[in-house]
Amino acid sequence: MRFSKSDIKTLRNAPSNARTEGFGWLVRASYLTRENEITDLGQRVITRLQEKDNSLFEDISLPVIKTEHGEIHFAISTGKARVLQCPKCQYAARKDLARFAKERLPAEEPLPTEKLLTPNCHTIDTLTDFLNIPPQKTAKAIMLTRKSDKKLVFVVVRGDMQLSEAKLKAHIGDFEPATYEEISASGASAGFASPIGLKNTLIIVDDLIPQSPNLVAGANEDEYHLLNVNYGRDYTAEVIADLAKADEGDPCPNCDGKLELFKTDLIAESDENKLKIYPEKFLQALAEKHHDKKGLTFPALVAPFDIYLLVIPGRKINTFAVGNEYYEKLQNAGYSVLYDDRDTRAGSKFTDADFIGAPLRITIGERGLKENNLELKLRLADNKEMIALDALLNRVDELLG
Repeated sequence: MRFSKSDIKTLRNAPSNARTEGFGWLVRASYLTRENEITDLGQRVITRLQEKDNSLFEDISLPVIKTEHGEIHFAISTGKARVLQCPKCQYAARKDLARFAKERLPAEEPLPTEKLLTPNCHTIDTLTDFLNIPPQKTAKAIMLTRKSDKKLVFVVVRGDMQLSEAKLKAHIGDFEPATYEEISASGASAGFASPIGLKNTLIIVDDLIPQSPNLVAGANEDEYHLLNVNYGRDYTAEVIADLAKADEGDPCPNCDGKLELFKTDLIAESDENKLKIYPEKFLQALAEKHHDKKGLTFPALVAPFDIYLLVIPGRKINTFAVGNEYYEKLQNAGYSVLYDDRDTRAGSKFTDADFIGAPLRITIGERGLKENNLELKLRLADNKEMIALDALLNRVDELLG
């Protein structure tokens, strides 16, 4: 690609809306617009990414979090997603779908149920304070209406747990809070509800409930609760599933580690080793990892061009004629080349070369051509080297092969 005929427009200063360094460099180097739209240069990277498989992340040294549901996340301070990961075994999942090792209560013999007056105990906190018991000994009721058929859904989780709406949705589809009239029609009493004796109701319980004996639950009568409610003896459910929401610090479900919380962006999904890329987020992840104080430093595997061919206008030698010749030779050798053929000062060209970050820069200038040499510099190298014109292609093969 000739720079003069491209739509590349670099910026000398970071955009005012740069949320992170990586995003700032993507805009400055013309991979993204200020409005986060992918340019032709950015699309070249995405096209290369779409040709890869799951081994890509190791190959380009991009640290990612791979969840058990096939999502691939990049940890970033501005991320909108939340992921829990175990630092010991690397188990990971989106926070609203994550599993964790739930604390089971000690085994007990089922005791007879007992109805108890519990005035003004509409919440788990007020109930546990009134009875002087831990929340683990209570059953929390959540009443919802399934949108598809208006079926009342009665969910039970242990009192020390929170319901994961995402997990529940996976079992019943979309839902909304049940109305007072819907709750009453089932035989339940809002604030004192119980799954016992309900009519026309789908009962779903967290998988910890059958393992939690002698819980306190509502009595379906205002101001009353039942002591020693036991799943199986007093009621059953149509669905038993993991419904509890995991949180930071919860025990890992697979080892003795503790789950850690990360802000992330979802950058890809994997299905049978095939990658579905989310372009803008993946580009930003690459830029966050691969940049320095001069610009972007994308790995050769995903860089938009292998080579940045830079021509410095000469006074006595037609450097552009040599540039045109080697632009063709390098392309014929199978390399993708961004040819900076602009008639502008050398400083701007060197700056843009660093911004865009092709792995190898080749500079054609009058001083070198007097000795039949060209200058080569790897983007991440400190030193430059001079190479004879007739040895250029072999040396490029050595550096990029």
